[in-house]
Amino acid sequence: MRSKPALPGAHRHAVSYIDRSREYYAACGYEQPYRWATNADSPFAPLPKPLAQCRVGIITTSYPHHEDLAGSDDVEFFPLTTKAPYAQPVDPIPSRMFTDDLSWDKDATHTDDVATFLPIAQLAAAAAAGRIGSTAPRFFGAPTNYSQRQTNADAETIARWCDDDEVDVVVLVPL
Repeated sequence: MRSKPALPGAHRHAVSYIDRSREYYAACGYEQPYRWATNADSPFAPLPKPLAQCRVGIITTSYPHHEDLAGSDDVEFFPLTTKAPYAQPVDPIPSRMFTDDLSWDKDATHTDDVATFLPIAQLAAAAAAGRIGSTAPRFFGAPTNYSQRQTNADAETIARWCDDDEVDVVVLVPL
């Protein structure tokens, strides 16, 4: 049986994101090629105890709306002019978050329903059902940042806050 020749455009050709990024940075005048983040050691570890006994936290890349923070003393750190890590109480659950500057498919979906990307109520239900031990008293925001150095510094800040709240495990919710 003879196979038919492939139609032009019927198959996707791979685009090397790494090569394209290196070419882009070189065209912008950077003398050293872009260095991709690598982790020689896995950041994952076994849970220290059963999940039903663990305190679970949330880390998101979304931000509280500036208007919702006006006059609030509950936010650990949130400068309105720059992106920085922040910690905010889970109660009350925010009714909206600022996501417009993040990269998500704005044509195919929306972020109007906060519960779809900030699962505070879902974790509380899991705690009530005994599937997790408890929820952390705060959730944490990590800025979308393309600097490895700044991302590592932000991670240290959030890790310190997780230690303060005795968080055993986190759910990462990037947008």
